[in-house]
Amino acid sequence: MDRPYSASGKKTKALFLSAEAPYPAIGGGPLRSASLLEYLAGRYAVHAIVFRQAGEADPNLAIPPGRVERLDVIDLPYHSKRPVARAIRNAARLVGNRPPLVDRFSGFGGRLSTLLAGQHYETAVLEHFWCAPYVEQVRPHSNSVILDLHNIESAWHRTLADSETALHSWALRRFATACVTLERKWLPKFDSILATSTNDAELARHLAAETSVSVYPNALPETPQPPRLERPEIVFSGNLEYPPNISAVRFFHQSIWPVLQSRWPELKWKIVGKNPEAVRPFVAGEPRIQVTGFVEDAVAVLAECQIAIIPLLAGSGTRVKILEAWAAGTPVVSTTIGAQGLDCTDGTDLLLADEPQHFADTITRLLMSPEERLRIGSAGRRLFEERYTWPAAWRTLDLIFGNSHRRRAV
Repeated sequence: MDRPYSASGKKTKALFLSAEAPYPAIGGGPLRSASLLEYLAGRYAVHAIVFRQAGEADPNLAIPPGRVERLDVIDLPYHSKRPVARAIRNAARLVGNRPPLVDRFSGFGGRLSTLLAGQHYETAVLEHFWCAPYVEQVRPHSNSVILDLHNIESAWHRTLADSETALHSWALRRFATACVTLERKWLPKFDSILATSTNDAELARHLAAETSVSVYPNALPETPQPPRLERPEIVFSGNLEYPPNISAVRFFHQSIWPVLQSRWPELKWKIVGKNPEAVRPFVAGEPRIQVTGFVEDAVAVLAECQIAIIPLLAGSGTRVKILEAWAAGTPVVSTTIGAQGLDCTDGTDLLLADEPQHFADTITRLLMSPEERLRIGSAGRRLFEERYTWPAAWRTLDLIFGNSHRRRAV
């Protein structure tokens, strides 16, 4: 691995630049970022620089003691979430051919250069593609620079376009094309790239043939399995303003839920996650659908339900919501794209279904069989323990970071 200690016996320095605060480690993005920061903190003296959305809490208040030697915060300007304001911003982005989140996190090179002045690092890790352009500011200060890709942005936009209406689909495809251009520009500038899955790794290698690309899977902290309560509920969890989650809720509500309602009069559908206002209009007034909003312990909530549903139609990376269901021992029914990138087997660790009728029939089969629910849920829990905890995922990082350092030394 990299040299974590200098000749004097002190830890060498690492830079961690993230588009969002990794703590509290709740939700897919923060959980992945936190897993890398925890790894770095055990081996380096970490200088963390994180962006903060207007109105968010001070990251200094959430970060656990001892994780970073220095933390700097770059505040983003306020952006209204009102539909009209968003439409105006995205129209300007379409005209300028600037993907939304790349545009949102651009323009801070001067501020970053000031924070990096006089610093030198053994390793620098940049979280999210949106921070990739800052390799220009980071490169002079670090022996190696690594990009952690939570998604392949072009694939994310392209798959989401397939599930949207005509105008929205056209805009997403335009952004996807813009992302490909930017990915081809920025990915080759890194010494190493981390991808969440073999699928994303292959896409990254196609975009940056000379750059080393390794799979670092999404994972969760080690957690004991909570008691299984088996209430007559199915559950969907996630950040509910995330566009693929919105389309998943809409798809399930329109095409699958009516079938289940008629078959199972006592069944309830629980929708769990922050920003619940984004999906409430689809399900308002339906007493058998409960939108709970944010919960502190998603794994415990998932353990209360009979089945976790993942009716995603779009996305890139891998779904932490499946890892949370596995950690809970709750059986999963997912679309193929929802489970994409996870090293799992249909019929063993989860059940796959893409067509609405097949999805409804698969849920019905599990609802009818406690034994089958136990079998699938237990297999998912075993897979979680073997491959998708932080310590299991960290086993891949010593080699990745060591190879990155050696390439720069040649």
